[in-house]
Amino acid sequence: MDERGTKIMRASLVALVGNGVLAAGKIAAGLLAGSLAVTGDGIDSSTDVIISLIALVTAAVAAKPSDREHPYGHGRAETLATTVLAFIIMFAAVQLFVTALRQLASGQERALPSPLAVWVTLASILGKLFLARHQSRAGRTLDSSMLRANGRNMRNDVIMSAGVLVGLFGTFVLKLPVLDPIVALAVCLWVAKSALGIFREVNMELMDGSDDEGAYRAVFDAVRAVPGAGNPHRTRVRRMANRLVVDLDIEVDPLMTVLDAHGIAMAVERAIKDRLANVYDVMVHVEPEGVHESGEKFGLCERDLGGGSDDAPTA
Repeated sequence: MDERGTKIMRASLVALVGNGVLAAGKIAAGLLAGSLAVTGDGIDSSTDVIISLIALVTAAVAAKPSDREHPYGHGRAETLATTVLAFIIMFAAVQLFVTALRQLASGQERALPSPLAVWVTLASILGKLFLARHQSRAGRTLDSSMLRANGRNMRNDVIMSAGVLVGLFGTFVLKLPVLDPIVALAVCLWVAKSALGIFREVNMELMDGSDDEGAYRAVFDAVRAVPGAGNPHRTRVRRMANRLVVDLDIEVDPLMTVLDAHGIAMAVERAIKDRLANVYDVMVHVEPEGVHESGEKFGLCERDLGGGSDDAPTA
């Protein structure tokens, strides 16, 4: 296993242990304090243990090297796991939304838990803040969408727990019991927005898309830096976990030998890898100068671009 895979597994293990301790603590405290809310929160936290287990297994699969059946490696396992995580977060948001609506419609006030339950909720918030920060930082450092999504999930748990406290404060201090379900509705909308954001991010990769125009600029700069290489077009950059696959066409002198054209293509590949980090593969197709369609730098034909500029994607 490479260094990145080892670090992702280590981060997932921290999340697994941390969520396990928090879930067990909240369930035990909820039973001792006679608080169904805290017990339910502990059971809900148990799903984070399952998520962490999924992340741990996924990290091991994603770190496997390429083989005959998977010539591009197993990095997309992270993408699939992140998609599952987005649906789990959305399910939690919908569940909270339905519960809040029922409470709002019934007008029933929540029972005030014992001080132990309140302190456990506060401790849970602090613990989740630590785990959310840890997972988010590891996700950014390792460029792992799965860890970043897990960090958002734990941040949502913090917001949910804080919403419980705000609702209790409104019910028993401000004498505004309606504040409890209203806060819950606001929280579920926030969580749903987070889930949609994760799904949109991961869907870009699943659809072999890229919203990173800087990667294309780097490819074009690399081609310009290689003598004899011209007009980079039909350029496509797609992501697989933290790695990039680049396809492009270039033009060379039509009277050049195949050997010389191959040398230019190899020089373009090296130049791209020098300018872009974590490039898995570069495929350079060589064409004779003067046969290209104008306006297709970004992997689209001229009619798709609608006669747009060569220097900016318009699709």
